[in-house]
Amino acid sequence: MMKSGPGMNRWLVVLGAILIQLCLGAIYAWSAYTAELTKPFAEGGLYGFTKAQSQLPFSIGLATFAVVMVLAGNWQKKAGPKIVSMTGGIVLGIGYILAGLLGKSLAMQVVLLGLVGGAGIGLAYVCPIAVGVKWFPDKKGMITGLAVAGFGFGALIWVKLAGSWGHLIGNLGLSQTWLIFGIIYMVAVLIGSIWMVNPPDGYKPEGWEPAEPEGGSATGSVEFNQFQMLKTPQFYMIWFCFIAGAMAGLMVIGVIKLFGIDSLQTTGMTAEQAAATAGTAMAVFYSLANGIGRIAWGMISDKIGRKIAIFLMCLIQGIAMLAFFYVGNTAIGLFIMAAIIGFNFGGNFALYPAATADYFGNKSVGVNYGWMFTAYGVGGLVGPQIAGYFRDLASGGAGYGAWMTPFMIAGAASIIAAIVILITVKPKPAG
Repeated sequence: MMKSGPGMNRWLVVLGAILIQLCLGAIYAWSAYTAELTKPFAEGGLYGFTKAQSQLPFSIGLATFAVVMVLAGNWQKKAGPKIVSMTGGIVLGIGYILAGLLGKSLAMQVVLLGLVGGAGIGLAYVCPIAVGVKWFPDKKGMITGLAVAGFGFGALIWVKLAGSWGHLIGNLGLSQTWLIFGIIYMVAVLIGSIWMVNPPDGYKPEGWEPAEPEGGSATGSVEFNQFQMLKTPQFYMIWFCFIAGAMAGLMVIGVIKLFGIDSLQTTGMTAEQAAATAGTAMAVFYSLANGIGRIAWGMISDKIGRKIAIFLMCLIQGIAMLAFFYVGNTAIGLFIMAAIIGFNFGGNFALYPAATADYFGNKSVGVNYGWMFTAYGVGGLVGPQIAGYFRDLASGGAGYGAWMTPFMIAGAASIIAAIVILITVKPKPAG
């Protein structure tokens, strides 16, 4: 029975994955930038974007991230994960460095942070997942959770460095903050990529044997290539569920600070107090729960099965989104809802790669999950843009109540997803 190669401990893959993902979580720090981006020129702002405009680089980055993942999945299968993840780190770093130097206009931010930065994230993101599943077929849920936990925790680090910990935006400005972050991202991803190496062919952890096929459980007994997978109804059913989860979580990531400023002022806070409280909700409660949720939901799914775990995650998220408008107008309510929504959102990134391996096989999971992850891009385009549109309506006279509609849309979609996953059965082996 094969073991890890000489000098290669499989837990080093986890270390490298976390280091890489901490940097890729850069995109989730976007809420730290929106206040500066939307500050009016009359108040000394440098950009003067509308709320919807401020979400455009974020949304384009998410969509680019998802599309490039498909290409990265195919490329890493041919070239190996190390070279692909290193390229991703270089591209991500260049995007932020150039944005720091040239990103004064919305168009340049869309190109450099959205297209270039998003492409860098898409290139690097798939590699730790594909490598991790191959080294840990015995703990797919847990290992995908650990591998992507850094993505959630990364947002906490970058938001706080930009704000209350490092005061980078306040002391240096947004452009210099992006320049510094770009250098850090490039160096750290290159270091983490050292351990992005596939195990030997036929590798199995010592003492582990695949389980016998049983319903929709994780077995690794089926192997679908990307073209076979795309012909199955199961792919589109799981894909829809992922869209719903991504839409809800990304909607909140993009606007939680803006929503908090509006909602908390209705219960007596000043604008400054509301901004600080909403920033804490995002940087601490949402981001921390996001990272914990990736690990926790992965481990839970290894115990109760991926289908039931996804059902519970979608159902809880749906209820939370329906309640968010009504509960999020106090500090404690905003903190609790941010934690619940962040926890469930993080679970998407542990459960869907593991479910892709369960339903369609371990061998091509890097390529197949790239296709599955396009759901995240759809959710990233739809969620923040819906919320930004209704926020502009609120500013235009519709009032605080305009926030209700986007949250209701996301909540209903999540509950429908919970029903869809229950009727999704594992496909028969490809013939």
